[in-house]
Amino acid sequence: MINVRNTRRGGKDKVDINMGPLVDMVFLLLIFFVVTTSFVKESGIDVSRSSAATAELKERGTVMIGISPEGDVYFDGKKVDVRSVRGLVERALAEDPEGGVVVVADKSSETGAVVGVMDQCRLAGAKNVSLAAKREAESG
Repeated sequence: MINVRNTRRGGKDKVDINMGPLVDMVFLLLIFFVVTTSFVKESGIDVSRSSAATAELKERGTVMIGISPEGDVYFDGKKVDVRSVRGLVERALAEDPEGGVVVVADKSSETGAVVGVMDQCRLAGAKNVSLAAKREAESG
């Protein structure tokens, strides 16, 4: 015979929700999103880029170096000396050897500063050093 009193009062057949697998799944999803996220590295300054008709979109540029109109060099938002660019680029390329370097120079910056930064990047072992420009259609 069925014992009605025990079933109404929540007797032996209690239903339990196990939170362990749910927490495990949340952590796995978190790890997946952290690993697959690509972090955007900025040069750290706003510049007025030159325009070019032959400008192309680059898929990968892991290292961004900015040059201000006064010739100051910025790496990761911090002002650095031109001589320290080589070490910084070497460290960045150690993390991603296939990555490239993008020099984001203001259109009124001196050519000597741009050439000096690009030279330091190549001395650091960067095979793909590019100069950032915007397309003429975007310059409007």
